[in-house]
Amino acid sequence: MEQRDFAYDLTDPAFFAIGDPYAIWRRMRAEDPVHLTRGRIRTPFWSVTRHEDALTVFRNPAVFSSQRVSPLLPVDTYAEQHEHEREDGKGAILVMTDPPFHTALRKSYNASFLPRAIAKWEEPARKLAREIIGEVAPRGRCDLVSDIAARFPLAIICRMMDVPRDDWSSLLRWSNMAIASDEPEYQIGSAEETRREGFLRISTYCHRLALERRGQPVKDLLGAMGNAEVDGRKWNDREIAFNGVLTVLGGIDTTRNTTAGAMLEFIRHPGELERLRANPALMRTAVEEALRWTSPIAHVRREATRDFELRGRTIRKGDWVVVWIASANRDEEVFPDPDRFDVGRTPNEHLAFLYGEHYCLGAHLARLELRVILSELISQLPDLQLDGEVQWTQSTQVPGIKHMPVRFTPHEVRPA
Repeated sequence: MEQRDFAYDLTDPAFFAIGDPYAIWRRMRAEDPVHLTRGRIRTPFWSVTRHEDALTVFRNPAVFSSQRVSPLLPVDTYAEQHEHEREDGKGAILVMTDPPFHTALRKSYNASFLPRAIAKWEEPARKLAREIIGEVAPRGRCDLVSDIAARFPLAIICRMMDVPRDDWSSLLRWSNMAIASDEPEYQIGSAEETRREGFLRISTYCHRLALERRGQPVKDLLGAMGNAEVDGRKWNDREIAFNGVLTVLGGIDTTRNTTAGAMLEFIRHPGELERLRANPALMRTAVEEALRWTSPIAHVRREATRDFELRGRTIRKGDWVVVWIASANRDEEVFPDPDRFDVGRTPNEHLAFLYGEHYCLGAHLARLELRVILSELISQLPDLQLDGEVQWTQSTQVPGIKHMPVRFTPHEVRPA
């Protein structure tokens, strides 16, 4: 009987909800940091688990292509066998393009995500955070994820996209279907059917609104997509549809998962919370530590365009290479005492937003959102405690907290 790969569980979405992937990554970093992984999906792939090697992959886009494969592993063997049959955004969505076209596509859309543009959202974001917390504060208990952590970034990105308020909940539901399709709570069929339907609904919705706004003055992100030009032409239908999906998913999941993960660590380690309360200037380093700690996107996938040697392993042309960001962010060679949550950690060269050409377009927005929502939660719900079992999402891609019941002293919250 063939011995099972010790990293097999890294291809099982359910394991991320009930197991300890960090123990596997710790062993891989020590024993085989570039590991040929065989799991539930048909195709073996190279698992890259150390920070230095992750940077090597990210710094060589000509060798490790983003355009040839989806950035995320297939949800199952069936999905892998049918990857070539479905419309997957190759050459159209930012995360599935290579330079030089990637650079041009990104430049045509990045104005709304530059620091000066994002800074204008701080006051509206604080007002929204106070309103959302104010709705649950009088009750004395809530689900931190569904009632606060998910609603806050959803409200921000929907306002930036000028999405009608009645459609916000639909975008959140479709986002859950697309990103966490292995989670029974979100499924409408098989994992692959759920994933496809989530992507289709978001892409169709964004495409329709963007085209309705084409030719009008740009006031929102969908209007920007409708009017964006690359290589002397307007964005085509695929570029609008798929980058609409990317904007929605990226706008919700990073902040949701990092907010919930940070608050859980504050509950588990009250000394770090008191440190932050005593010195609010630490909020910026606390946000970076929360991003390192939670690694809201656990991995990204690339395909080798030629043979390449990495830490003594020969990666062949056509091989899949999976960078486990969550592992790189706990690399002992880069982060002293990596399994300690430290709100003052500096330096903190985490890869939560990736690196290089594919550095997260929304990083400035995510950081602003996290500074706002974490400061508001800490000040408005000062005695926050767990009120039940924390449930984790079944996903190899975004294994964040799904439900987190909490309690606190009921009170009224004054508007910002």
